[in-house]
Amino acid sequence: MKRPLFLVAVAAVLSLPVEIAWAGPAAEAATVAPAPRTSVTRHTGVFGGQPVRYTATVAEVVVNDAEGRPVGLATAIAYVRDGVRDRAKRPVVFLFNGGPGASSSPLHMSALGPHIRPKAAPGDRASGGWAPNPASPLDAMDLVFIDPVGTGFSRALPGAETKALYSTSGDAVAAAAVIRAWLKANGREASPRFLAGESYGTTRAAQVVRANPDLRFDGVLLIAMASESPGREMPHVVSLPTMAAGAWRHGKVDRAGRTVDQHFDAAVDFARTEYVSALIQGASLPPAERRRIAGRMSALVGLPAGLIEEKNLRLSKNDWMFNVLKDQGLRTGLLDVTVTAPLEPGQDGAIDDPALGVVPRRAAGAPAGPPPSPAAIGPVESPVVGRYLTEVLKYPAAGPYYGVNFAVNAAWTHERGLNPFEGLAQAMQADPALRLFWAAGYYDLTTPAYAGRYTLDQVGVPPAQLTAAYFAGPHGVYEGAENLQRFTDAVRAFVAR
Repeated sequence: MKRPLFLVAVAAVLSLPVEIAWAGPAAEAATVAPAPRTSVTRHTGVFGGQPVRYTATVAEVVVNDAEGRPVGLATAIAYVRDGVRDRAKRPVVFLFNGGPGASSSPLHMSALGPHIRPKAAPGDRASGGWAPNPASPLDAMDLVFIDPVGTGFSRALPGAETKALYSTSGDAVAAAAVIRAWLKANGREASPRFLAGESYGTTRAAQVVRANPDLRFDGVLLIAMASESPGREMPHVVSLPTMAAGAWRHGKVDRAGRTVDQHFDAAVDFARTEYVSALIQGASLPPAERRRIAGRMSALVGLPAGLIEEKNLRLSKNDWMFNVLKDQGLRTGLLDVTVTAPLEPGQDGAIDDPALGVVPRRAAGAPAGPPPSPAAIGPVESPVVGRYLTEVLKYPAAGPYYGVNFAVNAAWTHERGLNPFEGLAQAMQADPALRLFWAAGYYDLTTPAYAGRYTLDQVGVPPAQLTAAYFAGPHGVYEGAENLQRFTDAVRAFVAR
């Protein structure tokens, strides 16, 4: 792992100056940083069926480089239950989303926070408001949501060099420093602590555990695990069960009385046996067997057997998304294969994902062309989340709240030689008390469910320490009232154990 090249100085949630350092070049005297902003408000709610008094603290974090110069400002949004007699026994969960370049708003205001924003239509980020979230597990655990620099109200400072920060290892060092500072400032070093990440946030969480053995965790929660499945065969093998679930959902296969769970399981069984065996044989696969495998795939994923043979049994995500509903002039989403949009020439498949909702649909009669690049899109505002933080939590923000920042995503350095999930598995092998919760959605083709399971198996996560939960949902597995309740119940049970 590359040695981190920056320091983090934190003005923690109690406005205590806390400086965090680790192995690296000695820093010179730090440049004076902007005064961190903090808001503290008190609230009541009903969670887990019981009334709860809690304190919400939004605190700004100053991120410095190795020479002590400020490079960015981050925010941490904490909800702590009041009146707890022994905080050493009270669990605290640190949470973030992914991207890279995504704020914590999905986990914060669509799943676990004390208030929830009702799901808006794709691309509609400005309308609506928020409502109490009785499913929040705040009765049983404290919650600290972290918005990395470049997301939410967090910002890089003008002219600052953020290259080290926008990288796999550097980003995780900053997250770990914020967690250490919060624990120290709040006197919570002895509390049970958990780490939760969604999407790329699962990579961040695994890297935090891998690179910080001194920062002990009782459990890690991975939601929509962003894992890689390298090779000529495995990218196709791990995606096939999600394609099958999507075909089931759109009625493009004979369900034969099977539930989506059963159809998904049948596809997993086929993928890890007959299908991978056929792909490994390559050109030596007999023509009759090739036709048989194509027919079996067709019955699972809803594409014509002839097309599957034409693709050499190797279906890309775009092959499936652009063909399964082609007879209706539609394509599916990537983050959520249940979402559809008109099928048009020049579609990218990812940045123009209708479930993502950041690229406007082309007007009727407009010329076809490639979608904009992530860097060209830049930051995308989430006005409702921003108003919640400023109006309800009284945070004195300056500027808009960025739900996702594609400029950060475009600037990211993915350290390809680094596999944080191997480090997480090694930490679990060394500590049998360290537990892992993994949640996946059947309808998520961005981070397919079987891809996550395959990675966890291959890196050596001990089965006895793993809790797996599948949802008939998209990338955000908690979307929908039933999924939300199931998800929060599962999180509550995992942390309580």
